[in-house]
Amino acid sequence: MNQIQSLPSSPEHDSASMTTAPQSAGQSHISADSGNSMSIEPAFGDSRHWQDVFWLGVFLLHLILVGLALGVLGLNRFRKKDRLNIDQYTNRFIGNQTDLTEDYWQLYAIAAGVGTVLGWAWLLLLGSRANQMMKISVHILTTYLAVLSVLCFWDKLVFWGVAFAIGSGLQFLYILSVIDRLPFTMLVLQRAVMMVWKLPDVMRIACVFMVIMCLWLALWSFGAAGVVASSIGDGGRWWLLVVFSVSLFWTGAVLCNTVHVIVSGMVFLVLIHGGREAASMPRDPLLQSFRYAVTTSFGSICYGSLFTAAIRTLRWEIRGVRSKIGNNECLLCCVDFVFHLVETLVRFFNKYAYVQIAVYGKSFNHSARDAWELFQSTGVEALIGYDCSGAVLLMGTLLGGLITGTCAVILTRIKHSDLVIMMGSTSLLMGMILVGLAMAVVESAVTSIYICYAEDPLLIHRWDPDFFNQMSETLHERLQHRSSRGTEVLNRNRPLHHIQETVSI
Repeated sequence: MNQIQSLPSSPEHDSASMTTAPQSAGQSHISADSGNSMSIEPAFGDSRHWQDVFWLGVFLLHLILVGLALGVLGLNRFRKKDRLNIDQYTNRFIGNQTDLTEDYWQLYAIAAGVGTVLGWAWLLLLGSRANQMMKISVHILTTYLAVLSVLCFWDKLVFWGVAFAIGSGLQFLYILSVIDRLPFTMLVLQRAVMMVWKLPDVMRIACVFMVIMCLWLALWSFGAAGVVASSIGDGGRWWLLVVFSVSLFWTGAVLCNTVHVIVSGMVFLVLIHGGREAASMPRDPLLQSFRYAVTTSFGSICYGSLFTAAIRTLRWEIRGVRSKIGNNECLLCCVDFVFHLVETLVRFFNKYAYVQIAVYGKSFNHSARDAWELFQSTGVEALIGYDCSGAVLLMGTLLGGLITGTCAVILTRIKHSDLVIMMGSTSLLMGMILVGLAMAVVESAVTSIYICYAEDPLLIHRWDPDFFNQMSETLHERLQHRSSRGTEVLNRNRPLHHIQETVSI
């Protein structure tokens, strides 16, 4: 059984703040050789088996079918109405829309351009203004949602006004519930940014995948513009856009998580070998990580991308609510039931699986389970539960999507005021995916840091002793907090057990 134990401090960093850190005994994949260098078992360069091939096939088949449907629907009204005579099959859903694909395709192009600029701005400003940008994402999002709610009510869009008002309220409550965690969260994000900024090849990978996403968005927006311009009624168009939006979300998640796997593999190797220029580093590590991500591990990425984001978001919200319930035992019981259900799902669907996939080439469920068992056995799970870096990055992604959607709404309102919601909601998704690709670089570094800390804390100590001390102190505080809460629950239930024993006697 793994245990929490103290680590000796180095002579140049003799500090009392180096308290506790997890040490994996028996389950670690890290082996030390020749004093300083550390190797990884199994290492890059080994042959790997294809994992989750079924989901790879499903994703590729989905891409082909959706791509064909998008092409047909976009071409049907490109420069000519009903070019392919599709309207004869939609007579009972007929509406009065008689526009052309290019009327809306150019609006989608502008929205994609805004999202791309926001994503590249994130990548360019990571090194110098990352901390300020993250704080803006946290504090501005609530205000932005509230302003959108007011504008929707002013424009008599009651449903969307209520939706944005609820979103603003939930965002405000969430920030209040985790405000004491934000200093540690910002510390982790700063170190992650520092790590990836020293790896320029990683930043280029993010730019390459952003270009790939833009190419797919060109086809997707072509088909979506054809749907908006079609003669199908509002109900039929909304259903088609929902289906295509789900497809776009999955495709965007796959590309984001592919970046996640590539960057995680690179960051993990840098931490393991003590630097990018270390003699023990494998040859062309980024190229090998890329090759594994798009071949043998791509099926696992496709599988995990279906469920991970939704489960992770639900877990953040439940944790925030649970921490502020207080002594309301009835409500706490209900929330605990949902919380434990979500925790069971997290065991098999979590973002830390992508590090295991990158390094060891396991299947997704196997990777997720091993990562979570590693965290629980070392106590690092308490630190991960305290960290809100994923939520902060999600806020930045959502803010980028909202800005993109707002630009699309303003442009659509000039000529097609009855279609602002349809264009705005789909453009919001496009913006979120493009900005999310930039955020994936930082998030992958965060997950790699936690995996390395759980595998062998000395890896983090060698990389950044001060950061190691702060992580260890926070972990020690969280474990003490968890222990005190457990003692409080036992003391609360002890009188009941005493009464039961007395009655039995």
